[in-house]
Amino acid sequence: MSDKTVREAMTASPTVITSDTTVVDAARAMTTENVGSLPIVDQETLVGIVTDRDLVTNVLAKDLDPHKVPVSDVGTENPIVVGPEDPLDTALQRMAEKQVRRLPVVEDGRLVGILAQADVSRTAQAESTGRMVEEISEN
Repeated sequence: MSDKTVREAMTASPTVITSDTTVVDAARAMTTENVGSLPIVDQETLVGIVTDRDLVTNVLAKDLDPHKVPVSDVGTENPIVVGPEDPLDTALQRMAEKQVRRLPVVEDGRLVGILAQADVSRTAQAESTGRMVEEISEN
């Protein structure tokens, strides 16, 4: 797998939201797109990422109004990213080290894709994928 790049496995042009998008609208977009996270952008520049887990733990569990809370209040600012030409192995290591299942792909400061654990599974050899899933899921 060492010769494969992030670009070969990533989902190009993912659905994105802006900082002022409400939590309820983010949840609806996740449902429509069948994804568990959405990159938060400001004029094509990645400023954060919000996950379905963020919505549950930071909004629903705190009994906040999802119609009023913007994703900028509950998402992760400055998420860990990879470049499209980075080796897939590097992305796997970063996912395992940081225990994340999704990495935004950024090129020249612009969001160009997202690399999810499922994308890697489809592209990577079974042994590498098994190791990655095990390492990411340890916590």
